[in-house]
Amino acid sequence: MPIYKAPLEDVHFLLNDVFQIDRYDNLPGFSDASADVRDAVLAEAAKLSEEVLQPLNRVGDLEGCVRHDDGRVTTPKGFKQAFDQVAEGGWLGLSAPAEYGGQGLPVTLTQIVTELMCSANMAFSMYGGLTQGATAALLVHGADAQKKMFVPKMVAGKWTGTMNLTEPQCGTDLGLLRTKAVKQADGSYRISGTKIFISAGEHDLADNIIHLVLARIEGAPAGIKGVSLFVVPKFLVNADGSLGARNGVSCGSIEHKMGIHGNSTCVMNYDGATGWLIGEENKGMQGMFVMMNEARLGVAVQGLAQSEVAYQNAVVYARDRLQGRALSGPQAPDKPADPIIVHPDVRRALLTIRAFNEAARAMVVWTALKSDVAHRSSDAKDREAADDHMGLMTPVMKGMMTDLGFSNTVLAQQVYGGHGYIAENGMEQFVRDARIAMIYEGANGIQALDLVGRKLPRNGGRAVMAFFGEVAAFAKEHGADEAMKPFVAPLSTALGHLQQATTWLMQNAMAKPDNAGAAATDYLQLFGLVAFALMWARMAKVAQDKIAAGGATPYLNTKLVTGRFFMERMLPETALHLARIQSGAATTMEMAAEAF
Repeated sequence: MPIYKAPLEDVHFLLNDVFQIDRYDNLPGFSDASADVRDAVLAEAAKLSEEVLQPLNRVGDLEGCVRHDDGRVTTPKGFKQAFDQVAEGGWLGLSAPAEYGGQGLPVTLTQIVTELMCSANMAFSMYGGLTQGATAALLVHGADAQKKMFVPKMVAGKWTGTMNLTEPQCGTDLGLLRTKAVKQADGSYRISGTKIFISAGEHDLADNIIHLVLARIEGAPAGIKGVSLFVVPKFLVNADGSLGARNGVSCGSIEHKMGIHGNSTCVMNYDGATGWLIGEENKGMQGMFVMMNEARLGVAVQGLAQSEVAYQNAVVYARDRLQGRALSGPQAPDKPADPIIVHPDVRRALLTIRAFNEAARAMVVWTALKSDVAHRSSDAKDREAADDHMGLMTPVMKGMMTDLGFSNTVLAQQVYGGHGYIAENGMEQFVRDARIAMIYEGANGIQALDLVGRKLPRNGGRAVMAFFGEVAAFAKEHGADEAMKPFVAPLSTALGHLQQATTWLMQNAMAKPDNAGAAATDYLQLFGLVAFALMWARMAKVAQDKIAAGGATPYLNTKLVTGRFFMERMLPETALHLARIQSGAATTMEMAAEAF
């Protein structure tokens, strides 16, 4: 059976040594997150993930969710009790404002906890993750009365939340949606239409479900400019906060899908359901983007989380499985064969996964700290720079971390050989569960187009130039350090490739937009590799300094070896991506559609 152990040593290294989280004590909530508090929170999150959520992962996969004839949905055995523990522990409100019952701690802690819970049980963690996203949208765009009515119960985990965008005829192009909203005399709206692929749309974990729904008000402009956002509760809420009548929203069916069986992915029918406008008419995407950006970062973490748990299990198997002899001679002469971890190709697979996991985790912490600055700093310039970083890195993280997270689960499965294809070993579930992360919250091709078409030129390229400057400054500062050359030299080369790719796009994409479209995915992957390389260089510098100060440990030595593997074996792919980008769109677009 699969195992999982929270990677707390790596988390503490990032928080305390690499990013020095205590430097942020001037921000609201950070002074409350002292080292002792952080340690206690993460230890409890690890215990909950390892002992409560992980044992339910296979249960959820085998049982799935069940829709009953009356429209009710029941979740797999043990999910309700586990969700009660999550709610009672205050995990959904870890970073929510204290005025709504939250603990007000940094978002950085929430993102780390999200990784632990996703590794343990991705399908289960989505119920809480979507609730946190819906809460964020209400806090930013909801009216005071809406916040007061819905947010405290969602923070407490008594109610959950969803986002309802997709319809049968529209996914990415939300301007095609048909769900309609008819205004009533009392200021409410009647919502009618069908939404599909709605994660956690109906379940038995909470007393109420608060749906955030995109719809078009009668007479609104066509396309995306006529879309509004509404809050539509499963049960109407009385003035005193108690639950009233059942609203006109129901689960028509549960989708039969490849993975995440423990999460109820529903077709939702709105039959004149009562809803209330969030924000302004025809400005619905502003509110939904808050939730989508939260969700995209959460999905990036899912890619890391599945890669991590798959890696941990593959390592255990590689140490135990006896097969063949080492090329350099027997390593276990007292046994009939050597453990497969002696074989270079098995080590290549494991180190590829590990090098990704540790860089991706660093990137999550780095970006989560930027999120905290963007939302909590009193310095407008700091907020602007942090917001620039978030806008630029969100598509990179979502695309890069879910693409590689999925491929890493496949690599880990391959370590098992035929046993990886057998369900009881758990590896094929990691593969199936990880696959969805590349698709939902904006398929990765869309993330790449967003990066190239919107994020690069935004504000005259201010964000990307700041990133280039940060990487170049690090390389210049540490370029003369002999110990850092294995990290700085490849980083500088990779940055040069990214800058060349960016220049090529600036020169060739305006006149021929297909050049940007054909290059987008390679550009995103190239960008992600450079960001990962910066993370590795920063981690290596800290590790080297600690070792030089007499603090050598097996963990730090292993960190440097893994970092060198990334620089030598993974980062050179930037040259491949650059070559593809510079080849243009000619052959990609030449063939007639009917010739495919």
